[in-house]
Amino acid sequence: MDAITLGEILIDFIPGNEAASYIRNPGGGPANAAVAMAKNGLDVGMYCRMGDDDFGRFLTKTMDSYGVRLLTPELLKDAVTTMAFVTLYPDGERTFTFARKPGADMLLKKEDIRTEDIAAAKLVHASSFSMSEEPEAGATVYFLEKAHELGKLVAFDINYRNVVWNDDKNACAEAVKSILPYVDLLKVSDEEVDMIGGEENIPSFMKEYGISVIIETLGKDGAKCHFGGESYFVAGRAAKAVDATGCGDAFWGGFLASLLNAGVLAVEDLTPEKLQTAITYGNVGGWCCVQTKGGMSALPTKEQIEAVLAAEA
Repeated sequence: MDAITLGEILIDFIPGNEAASYIRNPGGGPANAAVAMAKNGLDVGMYCRMGDDDFGRFLTKTMDSYGVRLLTPELLKDAVTTMAFVTLYPDGERTFTFARKPGADMLLKKEDIRTEDIAAAKLVHASSFSMSEEPEAGATVYFLEKAHELGKLVAFDINYRNVVWNDDKNACAEAVKSILPYVDLLKVSDEEVDMIGGEENIPSFMKEYGISVIIETLGKDGAKCHFGGESYFVAGRAAKAVDATGCGDAFWGGFLASLLNAGVLAVEDLTPEKLQTAITYGNVGGWCCVQTKGGMSALPTKEQIEAVLAAEA
């Protein structure tokens, strides 16, 4: 098994031709990242808990169709499905409306996670933060701590820009920081950099938490890599469409696939050259996704990314 991605399931809705017209598409960080990696040729298993309802069944079927193996396949009778209604406007602006079905907590539990699955993975990735105040919570902390113990390369997409716990963004930020000592590669967007103290704070932040690499995605402008006391930039490509659901996950899926294909299985295997190649690969993946306005079906395959790179060579 090449990669495991886990997290709370988020269903994204992207609009049709009118602002009030919605087309159902599965999405969100965990699902999109898992599919992005699978479409880049990796064998992907995913831990998640989904409701036994239209949304959960639809997502299960869709994930399976893209080759993502669910490691917690049972559907929950009483569950919470989180939905983000995303409205895209011609100028590229987005608005979000969140809704939750009432029911039991869908967050992963420690007992869902098997040590043998983590041991079999070449890379462990979490793209959302599965945690609550319930006694059995903390699955992500447990999962990444165990992966760190087993010497796995651990990646995390910080992905909490739009999350507020109890109307307190600081509480969410502090909770996320509890897993960072177990993370080797961290991805943040240009907006999320502010939540870790701004770009000028990145070197001290990396030292404080023992993070080897921070990738800062800059949308259509490209991405920055912070590694080994140096920072370098890889330019992006101009988008021909409005902002797309999943383009960040397309970047991350391509980036992680490129590292694994280059034989990076531990921090010691990282080099500036391999990271720069991975960022270029990820940038093309995000650009391909934007062209078709997002959604899982728009996440590019390895062949699509390599065709763009070959045409530019």
